Amino acid sequence: MNKEDEILKKCSYVVISSYRRKVLETLKNDVKIPTKISEESGVGIKHVNNVLTDLKEHNLIVCINEDAHKGRLYRLTEEGKNVVDMIGKMDW
Repeated sequence: MNKEDEILKKCSYVVISSYRRKVLETLKNDVKIPTKISEESGVGIKHVNNVLTDLKEHNLIVCINEDAHKGRLYRLTEEGKNVVDMIGKMDW
């Protein structure tokens, strides 16, 4: 499978969940903590935490300060940026 197909596959995975899509789009231009992601996306904090774990497992986001118990910072990976860009260009 080529790189574009991999990105399309991950796009499909993201858009089937409104929570995943909202969380990724919230991280599009910035590094944020889960509370801020929840406020900006309108997704409850419990769901945000579950989605962050899920997106991290799919290499779409990364936690910058993994060992922090509070105030963990999340940002998109390069692959995550590609997925957000592709979703923005297509009429999903």
